[in-house]
Amino acid sequence: MNRLRVILADDELLARKRLVRLLEAMPEVEVVGVHADAAGLLAQLAEDAVDIAVLDVQMPGLTGVEAHARMPEGGPFVIFATAHPEHAVAAFELGAVDYVLKPIDAVRLAKAVDRARGHVLRRRDELGPRIGDPLARLPIVTHAGVVLVDFDDISHAEFDGVLVTIHRRGGEPLLTELTLQDLAQRLPEPRFDRVHRRALVNLGEVTMLLPQDTGGFVAVMRGGGQVVVSRQSARRLRRWLGLGKSGEGEAKPGPSES
Repeated sequence: MNRLRVILADDELLARKRLVRLLEAMPEVEVVGVHADAAGLLAQLAEDAVDIAVLDVQMPGLTGVEAHARMPEGGPFVIFATAHPEHAVAAFELGAVDYVLKPIDAVRLAKAVDRARGHVLRRRDELGPRIGDPLARLPIVTHAGVVLVDFDDISHAEFDGVLVTIHRRGGEPLLTELTLQDLAQRLPEPRFDRVHRRALVNLGEVTMLLPQDTGGFVAVMRGGGQVVVSRQSARRLRRWLGLGKSGEGEAKPGPSES
């Protein structure tokens, strides 16, 4: 099974560090974003595909409850963290999969993540086959019929504000009503990565990363296309490529802590 991609937001430094430590001790969990406020978490969700979000209920600015309401459709499953048990009812009414009380207990957090894992796996099953399955191809509905695209043939996908275009080797680009979030869930990690809120790439098709003044990259694809890589995603790519760490003290900090 692919690793669970988890993001978290808590305005208390010690609470963030404890959450990171407990989450990273769990097998098959990858902490992909750590934020001191909900605004930073929402900004990353606009660019990254994430499975689970752990949210402090009470934070300055946007609360965890308000952040949950603003998450994109098909976004992460939410676990609330709170010091007040009376918030539990509100959490479940909002569709959260679980809540944990502070100070957070490792066993209780693991149970909450396991519950969220079940929701993630069911959603992945509903979205269709992944690599390694006999039908590891992506069905794209077109006016002429359903085109079955081999995962290996997909170079990248881009959202133009209306529809997503899938670029592929040896074939014309295909328009699809699938969202980038849908594609990120269907295509195998870590080969396919959501590198921008408007783009997803097959990392095996990237031939060069051109640094930008913003801190991001422009990815040059094998077929000649170019794709913008956000600053947040560039940090992750640097770690994967062994080009340096993205900060000290806390693991994988997000924009609000950089």
